[in-house]
Formats: sequence, C-alpha cells, structure tokens
Amino acid sequence: MKKPLVIFGTGDIAQLAHLYFSTDSEYEVVAFTVDATHLTETVFCGLPVIAFEEVKTRYSPEQCEIFVALSYSKLNAVRKEKYLAAKALGYRIASFISSFATVLNEGRIGENCFIFEDNTIQPFVTIGNNVTLWSGNHIGHHSTIKDHSFIASHVVVSGGVEIGEQCFIGVNATLRDHIKIGEKCVIGAGALMLSDTEPEGVYIGAATERAKVPSTRLRGI
Repeated sequence: MKKPLVIFGTGDIAQLAHLYFSTDSEYEVVAFTVDATHLTETVFCGLPVIAFEEVKTRYSPEQCEIFVALSYSKLNAVRKEKYLAAKALGYRIASFISSFATVLNEGRIGENCFIFEDNTIQPFVTIGNNVTLWSGNHIGHHSTIKDHSFIASHVVVSGGVEIGEQCFIGVNATLRDHIKIGEKCVIGAGALMLSDTEPEGVYIGAATERAKVPSTRLRGI
C-alpha cells in the first residue's frame, strides 16, 4: 500500500513532482497545498488544492507526508521557509530519488530532496536537506552538498567539493576537486570554478558572441 503524500505548490515543479512520485515511488499523491494568499484554483492535476493554513486539519501529519515542490526563487529561501514550516507542523518530509539515478553513497540523502534521472552520486557523498539535483549531474566522491541548494542539469562536481547552503549551480557548470563554494553563491551556466568562493558570490561564465559572418554565408551547412 502506498504512502499518502501532499505536495506543496501548484507550479511546473509541483506538476513534475506529481508525475515522478506517481510513477516511480512508494507514495500516492492525495492533494496539493499552497498558502491561502496564493490559492487561485481548487483542483490541480485532478486532485484537491487546499490552503496550507488548513492542511493539518484535512491531512494530518499522522496520516500523510509532505513534499515541498518549489524552485530556487530568492536563492532557495522560499523553498527553505516552506520546508521548515511543514516540519514545524509535525510532518515527515518526503524525498524523491529517481530509480534511474545511480546512487552509491549509502543513502546519505536528506529530507525534501528532488533527485532526477541520470544523476550519478558517487561513494562517500553527503547530500543535505531540501536539495534539488536536476537531471544528468555528476557528484564526485567525498563531496558535500549542504541544505537548501539547487543544482541544475549536467553539472560536474569533482571529488571532495563542498557546496554551502542555499547555493544555485547553473547548467553545465564545472567545479574542480577539493574546492569550497561559500553559502548563497550563484554559479552561472557553463562556469568553470577552480578555487574556493566567498559567500554570496556571483560567478558568471562568458557568453558566446555572435560571429560577424551571417549563417547564410557558411559553407557546408
């Protein structure tokens, strides 16, 4: 028998969470919840949507678990706030770990983690609470990802890296081995990080510029 689950959120990530939990987990999604001030619809993905302020009376912590399906808005602060609010109400917090991910770290993965397909998590990695790993990342041996961080797709985290709390790591970023990323850092898409970073740093890779030659003058294309 599957465990009943309430998902916080009604956006794209909540829709993805509903799909993933419904098709590849031990959970059955029974409802969605949002703050009363954001309650604009009563049905989402064919299931009821209720105000978070009422969730405990409708779906008690003794019966259901919660998963907070939010993005990296405000450096993950919104997801962190709702995760802590759900815990304060006494809920157990679910994680989703795709059966199509390669997980070799003996389950050292915290609560409210969203780990998509094709992630490789090597031995001796530690992943904290409320961490999202979008699809296709490599998390190298002996690395640590601290709470409330968001790792976009196809990021390479080499061995022995420490990523601080509330970080965002963009698509195709590369982190060399044994460096420390300070808390609340933003590492942009395609960035190459070769040394430690200070907290609250923003590191943006160079964008590709348009060539002077138009595409219609290229030969062989």
